[in-house]
Amino acid sequence: MTVRRVVPDIRTHDMHRSREFYDLLGFEEVMNHGWIVTLASPSHPAAQVSIMTGDRTAPVTPDMSVEVDDVDAAYVALRERGAEIVHPLQDEPWGVRRFFVRDPDGRVVNVLSHR
Repeated sequence: MTVRRVVPDIRTHDMHRSREFYDLLGFEEVMNHGWIVTLASPSHPAAQVSIMTGDRTAPVTPDMSVEVDDVDAAYVALRERGAEIVHPLQDEPWGVRRFFVRDPDGRVVNVLSHR
């Protein structure tokens, strides 16, 4: 399995102020669903940050996202090792297949692949 990118998922109570802050650091919008906005570096597109008011499609808000080349293999590997799956593996309407898993310290990781 290959990791393609890792993105911190930052919860915000004021999307406008958070957007202004990351804009000042040189990030540009690459995705906007209203409740989540992903910003990327124009010179290094895999350098990204997501800001969100909360995940409107899952029971918890993730702390980070990890894009892998084979999300199904990641799901099987983590389940076989007894990891706590907190959101089931599923296809989302915006073009990703994902699941959430809790790491040993309690952080929630959104593991995904683009379809």
